[in-house]
Amino acid sequence: MSGEMDLDRLLTLMQPKLLDGDYVFCTLANNDFGEAVKLQPLASFQEEEGLSLILTQQQADAASIKYDSVFKGITLTVHSSLDAVGLTAAVANKLASSGVPANVVAAHFHDHVFVPAQKAQLTLQLLTELEE
Repeated sequence: MSGEMDLDRLLTLMQPKLLDGDYVFCTLANNDFGEAVKLQPLASFQEEEGLSLILTQQQADAASIKYDSVFKGITLTVHSSLDAVGLTAAVANKLASSGVPANVVAAHFHDHVFVPAQKAQLTLQLLTELEE
């Protein structure tokens, strides 16, 4: 099943949904994949500096893993194609114009935006404006 590619439809249908919990970005410098599997990260990415993970703040705290900031996750529930052009740019530009940093993660079916926890409600408002 392929996802939506038309930017106007993606924006109209994105229906942002706030995820439960607080999330953090952190790194396992020793590339300990066994530890990562135990932590059950929401996402991971192998970088030169180590294995980057997105974990709940609770998971990171329990494992004594350091992080810099706490984020809320927002899923754009429209099934976007990985070949679609412009969704990430439209979202990032809208949020940037209001001073909201956005960390966007594209997965197979949906895009996910992580924003500072204290800016989550503003972000939902701004994304809803994009839908109109």
